[in-house]
Amino acid sequence: MPLLSTNTLIMAHEVKIFSGRATRYLAENIARSFGVKLGEVQVTEFSDGEFTVSFEENLRGNDVYIVQSTFPPAVNLLELLLMVDAAKRASARQITAVIPYFGFARQDRKDKPRVPITAKLIANLLTAAGVQRLITIDLHADQIQGFFDVPVDHLYASSIFLPYIKKLDLPNIIFASPDTGGTRRAASYAKALDPGFVICYKQRSKANKVDSMSLIGDVTGKDVLLFDDIIDTGGTITKAARLMMDKGAASVRGFCTHPILSGNAFEGIVNSAFTELIVTDTIPLREENPKIKVLSTATLLADVIKRAHNYESISSLFKIK
Repeated sequence: MPLLSTNTLIMAHEVKIFSGRATRYLAENIARSFGVKLGEVQVTEFSDGEFTVSFEENLRGNDVYIVQSTFPPAVNLLELLLMVDAAKRASARQITAVIPYFGFARQDRKDKPRVPITAKLIANLLTAAGVQRLITIDLHADQIQGFFDVPVDHLYASSIFLPYIKKLDLPNIIFASPDTGGTRRAASYAKALDPGFVICYKQRSKANKVDSMSLIGDVTGKDVLLFDDIIDTGGTITKAARLMMDKGAASVRGFCTHPILSGNAFEGIVNSAFTELIVTDTIPLREENPKIKVLSTATLLADVIKRAHNYESISSLFKIK
């Protein structure tokens, strides 16, 4: 039996990057940074509202990376599941879901009787569809990694935000969390640059509504950097920014990985106490905003795909330098 040449073996494990419709803008930049052309996928919609997907090139024996954030509407998740199933049936060697923003991550536990644990359900759906590896950024709760029975590469936006913060060269910075749930996140940033951090304590009567907020720590004369993983309506973080300024802060800047920005969030940001709000492109902005600056995750994701494909360390990307 003739042996396959080395070149043949390399071609059999070729990397192919595809995208759903929701995150194509990001996938194009990832593919460009990786050095390949974004693969062709056709989505066909039917008159009854159903749709289907088809890959327009051969996948047999290839390592396939499918990029799609799963922010609402839920059709984005369904489209990803269909693409994964199609790739599996096309004999792809390895299928990796690249989900920059993992939607429904805030539904990671039962907070009252008779409710689903939606994040776990979605993990089961992705695995059942054929996902063999997951790459994602700043999960709302680290324990969601344990919902998967396949490897999860959990990336951190700190590798994007910290270089930007160093370029700001602010004289008197202090890191802050808009709520107690983000204390660990703010502390990790503070550990990198050692400026200390403060915390806001909030009370809610219902979702997306903050009734009261108080500050733990002193921000007088400080350039405050507020960190959050998700901004939804923007109520919490804009209220925290106003509180910081009322307590004597010199300036307030916000950093957010996933800018959902629903409802009147854009108007709230414009009228907020923020000097600027820095976000990533895991979710596309619905409109431009003079206070919002977008940093790309494409280079980071392309580097992680390359390292995953070559069996190289990924955690070394996030070592504090």
